[in-house]
Amino acid sequence: MDGLLLPVVDEDGAPFWEYAARGELRVQACAAPDCGRLRFPPRPCCPHCQSFESEWRVMSGRGRIWSYVLPHPPLLPAYAAQAPYNAVIVELADAPEIRLVGNVVSGPDAPLNSVDPARLRIGAAVRAVFCPVSPDAPPLVRWTLER
Repeated sequence: MDGLLLPVVDEDGAPFWEYAARGELRVQACAAPDCGRLRFPPRPCCPHCQSFESEWRVMSGRGRIWSYVLPHPPLLPAYAAQAPYNAVIVELADAPEIRLVGNVVSGPDAPLNSVDPARLRIGAAVRAVFCPVSPDAPPLVRWTLER
């Protein structure tokens, strides 16, 4: 994973990465009694009711490919070595208003180019997997195609 871009963990997003390290996909939600709306990316205040109360809700880890691209050169060296690969936007099945960015891979330890780009389709069902990148970084959330 040398040379790949890694997430910068900030105070608002830290719980997302802590749950990912446990193999859980969670999304921040407003904890105000009259709201409860999900939000991503994480932030301190609910954009709907302005409450500062929040909680982290477990998601199923299932979703659908909402969009994808196959990056072309010029690419950063670590990515050029893995081309062709994909970058996807996944709409969560249990929270369609939440979309996460990642890659479709064949498994948690697989390289970015482990899935033939011809297999990707808008609307294809995917499931979250947690990919370790280094001892000092949280695992990345990536996606596998569901059968």
